[in-house]
Amino acid sequence: MSGHSKWHSIKHQKGVADAKRGKLFTKLTREIIMASREKGSDPDLNARLRLAIQKAKDANMPSENIQRAIKRGEGALEGANYIETTFEGYGPGGAAVMISVQTDNRNRTVQEIRSAFTKSGGNLGENGSVAWLFDPKGIISIDTENADPDEITLKAIDAGAEDVVTGEGYIEIYTLPEDMEELLKSLESAGITTSSAEVSQVAKTTLSLDESTQLQVLRLLDRLEDLDDVQSVVSNVDFDDATIEQYHST
Repeated sequence: MSGHSKWHSIKHQKGVADAKRGKLFTKLTREIIMASREKGSDPDLNARLRLAIQKAKDANMPSENIQRAIKRGEGALEGANYIETTFEGYGPGGAAVMISVQTDNRNRTVQEIRSAFTKSGGNLGENGSVAWLFDPKGIISIDTENADPDEITLKAIDAGAEDVVTGEGYIEIYTLPEDMEELLKSLESAGITTSSAEVSQVAKTTLSLDESTQLQVLRLLDRLEDLDDVQSVVSNVDFDDATIEQYHST
């Protein structure tokens, strides 16, 4: 897809590191809560919840934690009242950044995000300051370590995918947000196991930066991802493969 954000690719590669940071359970719990609150607590009728549960199981989250999060989402248990919202800002080199958040304290989240931007040489923007540079898309990721990428690509296109991007060991399938549920069902009925599915912002066009500035942006994105309230981060920077490798090696 022209202008797609490679940050999804980077996150795919650094998932193990995220788990080691001890942040993963917090983020997964909140996603389960929000998913069950949005479309109900039955995974068979709620693709977002089904995938959130699968992610939690893959991360070895205890089943009682998963069930507790579902019950909190449906209101059977008391807990923090999370809201979903989005923040926008500019990073080094004018990189546009959008941050998806699930928080029970908006003021705290604003302060933490603003601090991350300031420390990285960027600034938190007003609503709409960079949103016009992105389009919402459904993004479905599939591991291809033990699968045929060409076969999956053909099945995805036949099922109505807008575009398919192949990376090392994975495939990302893009669709309109409102079509993602049906596309997921088509892939599952074809025997294809998805590793993640989300509605996210995808850059309409990408921004090219020098290596040093790319590394600064990657540090900003990582700093934002480390915040407990942040669920996902996207940027319009076209990261070079060599820069990504260098960043992972440090």
